[in-house]
Amino acid sequence: MTQWPKNPTLFEINAWAWLEKLSREAGQRVTLDSVPDAELARIAAYGFDGVWLMGVWQRSVDGRRVAREHAGLQGEYRKALPDYTDADVVGSPYCIPDYRVDSALGGDVGLASLRQRLAGLGMRLMLDFVPNHFACDHPWIAEHPERLVQGGPDSLAREPVNYFDITVDGQWRIFAHGRDPYLDGWTDTVQIDYRSAAARRAMADMVLSIAERCDGARCDMAMLVTRDIFLRTWGGSFDPPRAEFWPAVATDLHARYPGFLLLAEVYWDLEWELQQHGFDYTYDKRLYDRLLEHDAMDVRLHLTAGLDYQQRLGRFTENHDEQRAATAFGLPRSLAAAALTYTLPGLRLFHEGQLDGWRVKLPVQLGRRPVEQTQPAAESFYRRLLTALRHPIFHDGDWQPLKPAAEWAGNPTHRHIVAHRWSLNGEHRLIFVNLSPERAQALTPIDILTLAGQDWRLDDVLNNASYVRRGDEMVGTGLYIDLPGYGYHLFEVHGA
Repeated sequence: MTQWPKNPTLFEINAWAWLEKLSREAGQRVTLDSVPDAELARIAAYGFDGVWLMGVWQRSVDGRRVAREHAGLQGEYRKALPDYTDADVVGSPYCIPDYRVDSALGGDVGLASLRQRLAGLGMRLMLDFVPNHFACDHPWIAEHPERLVQGGPDSLAREPVNYFDITVDGQWRIFAHGRDPYLDGWTDTVQIDYRSAAARRAMADMVLSIAERCDGARCDMAMLVTRDIFLRTWGGSFDPPRAEFWPAVATDLHARYPGFLLLAEVYWDLEWELQQHGFDYTYDKRLYDRLLEHDAMDVRLHLTAGLDYQQRLGRFTENHDEQRAATAFGLPRSLAAAALTYTLPGLRLFHEGQLDGWRVKLPVQLGRRPVEQTQPAAESFYRRLLTALRHPIFHDGDWQPLKPAAEWAGNPTHRHIVAHRWSLNGEHRLIFVNLSPERAQALTPIDILTLAGQDWRLDDVLNNASYVRRGDEMVGTGLYIDLPGYGYHLFEVHGA
């Protein structure tokens, strides 16, 4: 298994919608083993270190029925795809009856072929693991009900949205739907009982079976199966009482597959805890939220956390769970957020369509997406950004936040600028981003003493501009920055 680089770039693709688009363009069915070479070359040209192929596992028949009949979801389908039909509703990729690749996508053989082709282009493959729940038609319903959370008639009567009943082999049983402590149950799922040692062992074996077929796993709502969160949701006690799921899994997984990458979807400020449980990277939802809230000072505070924490965060400005960045932020602001987010240490997650400035958030239950036009400003920006990120400095360099200060008394606009720098083997990159819609100025001391004593040319690779500045001033009083609203610089530093 090929080792992932430090601070990798990862590209999320909705597998079903992607193959549907390729099939429509080709005029024939395209599966994982017949994706055109030109399509893979197009993705590889951006320089991604890995592809997260979201939603390859078998879709549930029962889950598809629930998805088609759900009144609330039908509104979301119509909003994203006004001409949708039942045939477009393929079911949730997070309602899994079996960790086999869906035959509609090409099956396990097709996935193995695609993984080999991706590796030949220098890209690794990441797949989903959903630890908290299965589809309601999972075999454990009949074969291992003791591994699932069950209830009694009172549970069903009191919480009909969180429990369901079913007769299996002539026996009436009541099971819990998968959920988190703050939401009603997901009605197409059944909850796995992590209090059971047998259930934990079986789920650990499933992680290992997934690891045989890919190079990394994105673990859905990973915090739900930690002991504290699970007991908060379901009560009772673990067997044994202090048992945890993730530390043992991560230890075994990394021992058997040393290059395997574990990425946790995690919220509620539990990122550090999940990192200590063995995850290589954890979602940085807090940064995303602060960027949405226009709070540059909170962003600057966020970046003062220790590097041991920062470099294990998964950074993003969109993914399949969030609104499209061009919609949530507006396109100009989304590019400023991206200029900051993706030049930070940690895993850098990009989403299919983000590079084109797409605006429609596709419900995961749909297998077809609308046709959207590429926004030239987005495509040009991301091509420049991803080209810059291929340099070793953004993977192996030394990173430090910088401290923009007021350029003159009475001008507080420096508070809107977030800045940081990278250094490696005498090379330097300086990043400045204005997170406000108004023009902002700042003086920013650059803490690189070797810059003193000569002039330097600052090449802004995101804006195709160059400036010459005196090193003594950069190190001393600071580098003067004047940025328009949502403006940004990514400077390569060269001797003048």
